[in-house]
Amino acid sequence: MNLERIRKNWNERGFSCEVWTDSPGQEWKDYVHDVDELFMLMEGEVELTLAGKSIRLDPEKEVFISAGVVHTVRNIGHTGSRWLYGYKQ
Repeated sequence: MNLERIRKNWNERGFSCEVWTDSPGQEWKDYVHDVDELFMLMEGEVELTLAGKSIRLDPEKEVFISAGVVHTVRNIGHTGSRWLYGYKQ
């Protein structure tokens, strides 16, 4: 994964790009943002629920989360997870 390439791409599209690390079992439940968000798993096992539909994420696959959509992020693995997130600026 080329973090600098991804960060540059997201910034060019008007999104921030930050790295987040979670411990096993961490859950961020029922979040809603006023702006669009990008999400990308770097490592670990993460399940993302968007508007009631759950998907298990593959590393390096970008996910677009529209503003106003309820979403939950869960680390479902036995190790930590790292992921990228960015908000439309």
